Amino acid sequence: MPNIGTIDVALDEMLVNLAAIVRRLARPEVTRTPEARRALAQSVHQYAVCAKRSSDPRVHELKSQLEETLKPSLRIVAIDGVKVA
Repeated sequence: MPNIGTIDVALDEMLVNLAAIVRRLARPEVTRTPEARRALAQSVHQYAVCAKRSSDPRVHELKSQLEETLKPSLRIVAIDGVKVA
């Protein structure tokens, strides 16, 4: 089938565009509620499932970036000027 390569490239482009949409949803002002965080986690997971079979390095880089959005942000805590966490 000569069209397989064309379809593969088109799917990779769709995944790149989808990642841009999911990244917009990952902004803190959008994911304030627990429901929004769960929806983001589900979207990132579904993206990762689709990206798994891609051979495009952009898709895998975007997958990694999206997975990073799910990690909680850490804060440095200090007591009397001494860092404790």
